[in-house]
Amino acid sequence: MPTVIGHHDISKGKDHWLASPKREELFGPLGVTNIRTFVNPENPTQVAVLMDVADLDGLMGAMQSDAAAQAMAEDGVVPESLVLLIEEQA
Repeated sequence: MPTVIGHHDISKGKDHWLASPKREELFGPLGVTNIRTFVNPENPTQVAVLMDVADLDGLMGAMQSDAAAQAMAEDGVVPESLVLLIEEQA
C-alpha cells in the first residue's frame, strides 16, 4: 500500500482547513487510511496531507471528480498549487 503526500496552498486559513471533515468524506470511501495533516509553521498557508492509499488508480480518478473540486473549494485549497507525491519502492 503506497503512501501519498499531497501538498498545496490554502486560502481560508489553517484552522478552517484543519477542522474540515471533507478529507475523510472524500478519501474514506476510497479506502484511504492513516490520514495525517501538516502545516508549515513559518507559512501556515502551506499545508500537506500524508495518507496510505489502497487503490492508487481510484484515488487519482477521484481527484479529477466534481466531488474533489467541491471539497477543495470548501476547504480553501488553491487547486493549481496541488502536488501529489507517490511513495516509490526500491
